[in-house]
Amino acid sequence: MSLLVTETHYDTLAAHFRPVFARIAQGAVEREHVRTLPHQPITWLKEAGFGTVRVPKDKGGWGASLPQLFQLLIELAEADSNLPQALRAHFAFVEDRLNQPDSPERDGWFRRFIDGELVGSGWTEIGAVKLGDVITRVTPGEAGWTLNGEKFYSTGTLFADWIDVYARRNDNQGDVIALVNTHQPGVTREDDWDGFGQRLTGSGTTRFANAHVEQEHVYDFATRFRYQTAFYQHVLLATLAGIGRAVARDGAQSVAARKRVYSHGNAGAARQDAQLLQVIGEITSLAFAVEATVIRATHSLQSAYVAHVSSDEAQIVAANVLAEAEAGQAQVIASELVTRAATELFNALGASDTRVSKALDRHWRNARTVSSHNPVVYKARDIGDWKVNGTAPTSIWQIGAGEG
Repeated sequence: MSLLVTETHYDTLAAHFRPVFARIAQGAVEREHVRTLPHQPITWLKEAGFGTVRVPKDKGGWGASLPQLFQLLIELAEADSNLPQALRAHFAFVEDRLNQPDSPERDGWFRRFIDGELVGSGWTEIGAVKLGDVITRVTPGEAGWTLNGEKFYSTGTLFADWIDVYARRNDNQGDVIALVNTHQPGVTREDDWDGFGQRLTGSGTTRFANAHVEQEHVYDFATRFRYQTAFYQHVLLATLAGIGRAVARDGAQSVAARKRVYSHGNAGAARQDAQLLQVIGEITSLAFAVEATVIRATHSLQSAYVAHVSSDEAQIVAANVLAEAEAGQAQVIASELVTRAATELFNALGASDTRVSKALDRHWRNARTVSSHNPVVYKARDIGDWKVNGTAPTSIWQIGAGEG
C-alpha cells in the first residue's frame, strides 16, 4: 500500500531553505533584466534537497504535508515567482509516485529525487491539433519505447533530468504518461517562451525524435493520481500568493526609502504620509487574504491525498470534489486580488518607480500570466454549478482546435 506523508516540523523545514530563498531573491531583478534563466538558483535548491520535500522521511526526504509544501512554495515565490512554476511538474510527479503502492520501482524514483534529479513537463500541444487528439506518440519495442512528437508550455524542462510526457500509444491508442530522460540526442529543448510574464520558468518547445523511454517508465494515464488538476492549480496559487507577498514587501521598502514628497502631500516624509501608509496597508491586506485563502484550500488537497488509501469510493470522490472546488475558489480570489495589489502598488510610489531598472512591473506581469493558465471564468462557472446543482467541478480537461 501507499505510505502516507502527513507532516514534518515546518519551522525546521523552512529554516533549512530560507537562506537559499534569500540568495535567490538577491538576484531576481538582475535575472529579469538580462533574461538569465535561473540555472544557478535551481542548482542551489537541488543541493539543499528541495525536490525531496514530499518524499517520506524513511525514504530520505523531508516528509512534508501538502499544506507545508505549498507554504514553502509561497515563500519561494516571494523570492522569485518563476521557480515554483519551474518545479511544478516535478512536485506533481513526486505526488503521483506517493499515490502508488510501495514498490522497488517507486523507491528508485525516490532515490533519483534524493540525488537531485528533477522532472519537467511535456503535456500541451499547439498548432493544428484537434481537441481531444494527441499527436505525440509512443511505440513499444523489444528494447523499450520510442517517443516522437512536440510539446509547448514545457515548464521546467530546461532544468530537468526527466520529462513527464502525455502521449498516446501507437499500438492500442491508449493515453499514457511517458517519463523520458533528457540526457539523450532524441530530446531537444528550446527556450522560446515569449510571454510577457513568468519569462524564466524554463518553458518553451520540446521535441522528441525517436527518443528512448525505458519499458517501466510508461504509465497508464488512468492510474494518475486523482487530484492532479487541483494539485497543478495549487502550484499556481502558491505562486500568486508569493507574488502578493513580494508586492507588499517592495511597496513597504520603497515608501520607507522614498526621499521626495509632493507639495500637496500629507507629511514631510513619505513614510509618514497617511494616504501612502493606507495604500501599503491595503495591498498588504490583499496579499494576506490571498495567502490565507490558498493555505485554507491546501487542507482539502491533503484530505484528498489521505483518502486515496481508503476503500470507501464515496469518501474518495467527495474528497477529490472538495479539493477541486476549493482550488477553484482560491483561484478566483487570487487572480483578482494579486493583480489588483500589483496595480495599487504604484499609488504609493512615484513616476521614478516605474523605471525599468526597478522591475516593479514584473509583479503585475507575472501575476497576470499565472492567472491566465487555466481560465478563471470557467472555474467560477464550475463553482456556481457545484453550489447550485451539485455538479462536480471539471477535474480533467484538454485544449485544442475547435470545430469553427
